[in-house]
Amino acid sequence: MLPLSDADATIQSMPDASPAKWHLAHTTWFFETFLLRDYLDGYALFDARWPFLFNSYYEAEGARHARAARGMLSRPSLDDLLAYRAHVNAAMEPLFERPELAALIALGINHEQQHQELLLTDIKHALSCNPLGPAYGESAADGPCKPARQTWAEHPGGIVQIGHEGSAFAFDNEGPRHRVMLEPFALSSRLVMVEEWQAFIADGGYRTPSLWLSDGWHWVNENSIDAPLNWREDAHFTLSGWQARDPGAPVTHISYYEADAFATWAGNRLPTECEWEAMASSHDPFDGNQLDATGAIHPTGSQGLFGDCWQWTRSAYLPYPRFAVADGAVGEYNGKFMSGQFVLKGASCATPRGHSRATYRNFFYPHQRWQFTGVRLARDI
Repeated sequence: MLPLSDADATIQSMPDASPAKWHLAHTTWFFETFLLRDYLDGYALFDARWPFLFNSYYEAEGARHARAARGMLSRPSLDDLLAYRAHVNAAMEPLFERPELAALIALGINHEQQHQELLLTDIKHALSCNPLGPAYGESAADGPCKPARQTWAEHPGGIVQIGHEGSAFAFDNEGPRHRVMLEPFALSSRLVMVEEWQAFIADGGYRTPSLWLSDGWHWVNENSIDAPLNWREDAHFTLSGWQARDPGAPVTHISYYEADAFATWAGNRLPTECEWEAMASSHDPFDGNQLDATGAIHPTGSQGLFGDCWQWTRSAYLPYPRFAVADGAVGEYNGKFMSGQFVLKGASCATPRGHSRATYRNFFYPHQRWQFTGVRLARDI
């Protein structure tokens, strides 16, 4: 399944992350709970005790094991959970023949793709905490990145349509499609590079309060932040272990606070999610360095708006006009998290190809940075 031992798959390095085997079990639980339990006659739960262990945040599904204590689940074993997965996979087969379940099955598949990315970023964080710096795997990337020249793509502004429409899959938070008014702006042709971030550090970027939002300055000082996550000296931690930093590669593992401070230092700003989407609507969402596209498992400096790093926007994660929460437990999927978080757009080197589109709304709290998060600058014109 993975280049991970049972011990690797059990550890949890922080409350925001989950063990690899928990991701496996939770995505399996999703299919069992929302499809097999209700729609397959005679189906019996694989283990009636496990929904308590592997429910994430669905209040309608009852009590659950504390998120911060998932790393304490040494049992069931990884082999037990692989058997659980095989059982549920086999039981799901007859449901694929039922058209009325297609939308719910698609949700389950896309949910699993999200957890494929989370599994990689969570295990990267866990391995980075090991003094030996063990690698998850080897990257297929060839040599250092060639620094890309920065240009600016201009948009005239005006009324644009934002949000998903049509029959293809989208999460509920991507709609309804609606109109927004944009002022003229320009968007950078590439992500901010490591060498630019090093210049920000050398210029006292982490020591200059005028660059930072008040909450961000408090976060920097309270946590002694002086560089992106996983940096030390001239190296950074990757899924291939500790590697020399590539000056021409996109910088990653930065918080919203850091992204905003850098944009201020650079004399620019972060784009809004609507600006980013308006630009991206004419781009190929399968383009760029994504998980099953190039074989690279860290940013490589690919061109285009998609791939390498999720890009912070200055937009709060809020419901679109006329948004309505779906009925039942699946209605808890997105809507209840629309508070205190910021939207990221694009896709990362850990995003499964096909799981990105212009309308996709990723979201995290402004201090979080263990995901592959980066910066693309914008400016007014």
